[in-house]
Amino acid sequence: MRRQRILLVALTLSVTVIASAGAQVGTNANLLNPNLASEAELAAVTELGASGAQVIVAGRPWLSMAAVHAAVGSDLSEDQQAALYARVWLPINLNDVTDAEVLLIPGVGNRMAHEFEEYKPYAGLAEFRREMGKYVDDDEVARLEQYVFVPLDLNSASSEAFGTIPGMGARMVHEFEEYRPYVGIEQFRREIGKYVDEDEVARLERYVVIGE
Repeated sequence: MRRQRILLVALTLSVTVIASAGAQVGTNANLLNPNLASEAELAAVTELGASGAQVIVAGRPWLSMAAVHAAVGSDLSEDQQAALYARVWLPINLNDVTDAEVLLIPGVGNRMAHEFEEYKPYAGLAEFRREMGKYVDDDEVARLEQYVFVPLDLNSASSEAFGTIPGMGARMVHEFEEYRPYVGIEQFRREIGKYVDEDEVARLERYVVIGE
């Protein structure tokens, strides 16, 4: 019986490690996604209020954090921006991001923005954790990871990795996998467009690539 419990614990840990290794979108449970949060949730954020929440909902889908910032954050003070982006954030693509976007992450200065840039292109979040871990502790790496993602290869990503895309359910994970191999992004748009509208296809598309 004891041996069975040990094996069960080992198996559980193994599955956890595999899922973590496949994750390419940082866990951002503490951040509201501007494409997914309800208007009421957004309005409760002091720096947004009802008017800011309406702007965000009306502008969906947001395809870059720079666009979100231009719409609701650019007129705020630096302290207000930091408070806002500690509550509301659209994950940024580590391999296609500007220094200006990285600097919007609360607590990130020019030095850390340089480190983000230095290690492009990232093969995955495991590489991001390893490289950023040279400069900050594990807690800070985990905090920074909430703000970023590495695009997932449509033809090779695991179900677990697809499941890390914000707003992704098991049904859509199945649809992503059903049409492999993808020969181009137009195929992705066409096939996934059978299930969701163009705005949702565009929202999902920013998290994926088709590898060579």
